[in-house]
Parts: sequence; C-alpha cells; structure tokens
Amino acid sequence: MAEPQDALVPESPVKGDEFDEGEVGDSVDAKPDRSQRTSIFSWKKKNDKEPENDLVKNPIRSVVPPEFLYERNYRKLGRCIIINNKNFDAQTGMCIRNGTDKDAGDLFRCFKSLGFDVTVYNDRTCTQMETLLQTVAQQNHSDSSCFACILLSHGEEGLIYGTDGSMAIKTLTTLFRGDKCKSLVGKPKLFFIQACRGSEFDEGIQTDSGPANDSLETDANPRYKIPVEADFLFAYSTVPGYYSWRNPGRGSWFVQALCSVLSEHGKELEIMQILTRVNFMVATSFESWSDDPRFSEKKQIPCVVSMLTKELYF
Repeated sequence: MAEPQDALVPESPVKGDEFDEGEVGDSVDAKPDRSQRTSIFSWKKKNDKEPENDLVKNPIRSVVPPEFLYERNYRKLGRCIIINNKNFDAQTGMCIRNGTDKDAGDLFRCFKSLGFDVTVYNDRTCTQMETLLQTVAQQNHSDSSCFACILLSHGEEGLIYGTDGSMAIKTLTTLFRGDKCKSLVGKPKLFFIQACRGSEFDEGIQTDSGPANDSLETDANPRYKIPVEADFLFAYSTVPGYYSWRNPGRGSWFVQALCSVLSEHGKELEIMQILTRVNFMVATSFESWSDDPRFSEKKQIPCVVSMLTKELYF
C-alpha cells in the first residue's frame, strides 16, 4: 500500500505511521499500524514582534519584591541537557521519530541564546539516560542559577522511552531533589517533556469567542527547611492520557511553540507567562486533518505542573 503524502501519528506506544524528515504531515510518537493514516497541518506563525526585554520594557518585573524572585546573581545561568531519542530497538515496537532532530536543533539554539550551557545527547537507552542525569545531578551547580532538562521521545503516562524500552520519568527527575542535588537547592529545576501521555485524541470544542488579536545561591535562610520536591517545574507537551503531535518536517507542535515564544519573549516574560503563551499557541494554531474522520480536526493542549516557589526570569 502506498504511503500517504501527509500523516499524523502521536508520541506514544499506540498505532500510527511515521514519515520522512522532509514530508509535511504531522505525526504522533506511536507504534506502526496501517490502520491510522492521517493527514494534518497547521501552524500560523505570528509576524508581529514585540519589543525586546529589559526592565524598561517589562515594568512588572522591576516592581516584584526581590524575595519573590529567583536569584540571578550567579556566574552562569546553568546547564541545559537535551536527550533526543529518535531511533528505537525493534523489540520496543517504536517507530523512528522523524522531526525530532529539528526539535533538538531549535531547542539547542533557543536555550543557548538564553544563556544556558546546552548539550544534546542522541539515542540513549534507559540506563544511559539515568546514568547521564545522575552524573549531572552530582556535579557542582553552585555557580549556576538554575537547571533545565529536555526529554524528546516516545511516552506513556508517567513513562519516557529510552531506545531500549520505557522507564518512569520520576526516576530521572528525583535525581535533582533537594536531598540528592544539594547545589541546586532553592534553585529552579525545569523539565520540558515532548512525549505522549496516553492514547486519547482531543476532539476540541467550538468556542464563541472571536479569534485572538495578533496585533543568590539558594536565597534560603539556613535556619529553616524547604521541601525536597520544591522548585521543580514540569512542562509537558500534552495533558495526561493524550497523544502529543509531531511534524516530521517542522518538529513537534509543543517544541515549535516553545521555541517561538522563548525566542520573542524569553528574556522579557516570567516563566509561567511564557508557558501560558505556549499553551495558547498550541491550543489555537494547530489542528489535525485527515481523510479518516476518526483522526481529523484533533487538538492538543500542553500541561504545566509547577512547584516553583518564586518567579523566574531568564
């Protein structure tokens, strides 16, 4: 049977087709199955640019009391680790994640421009992912103001795939808890996760509203304690239970939106403002189309889980 020109397959161990890097269609990270052939598109990039940062152009930031801001008076912004899993062992049943190299490249440039020390690691097994992040967590981050980790892979709810199988996301993130990574205590630890979290489709719902207008080290007093789970932020590409879409030529919806907002406003807006705009872009600027009505006109909404205790500006 001939391959479709455009297709859309999610980021999880469900069934769907993958495509070559240059093709237009979007896909989800899923196991191969000829039953789900879908065509999709759409990302409307806004052309209007707002003025670049600085306190003069961001008066809100200038009036936030210092005790509610994460300290930035460090020599470095911090490390950013990108794990980019594209190819998977046959026994996993996982397809090649075409388009993920575009995501990794865009993220590298974007986080580098923010001031992060960025390193990309391709095609890591579960053991290699854990060993890598364990090594990073054991390093001295005393001269850094924060840490970021980006996971690009197939997924299920609570799980991320290495090239040889799945593992709990929590296994990786807990390596940076306050009781395990002392040099990041009181500092923001950011995890961006592009992966499916289930096999449900978001049908979307028609809205009555009109279209959008385009126009200090830890800073902690040693006399008190903070929770070991504090100061984490998890930005998932989708909500629990749902597919996450990726375009083999353009990259994933979530990463496209994240890089777009960070490039325009990364040094101007607070992190939750940034991620709220990412949510808006993914929710309103992307939609799937298919000859098969079961897979047509699907939507996606990212999900932010924050345990941050202060406001974060890059």
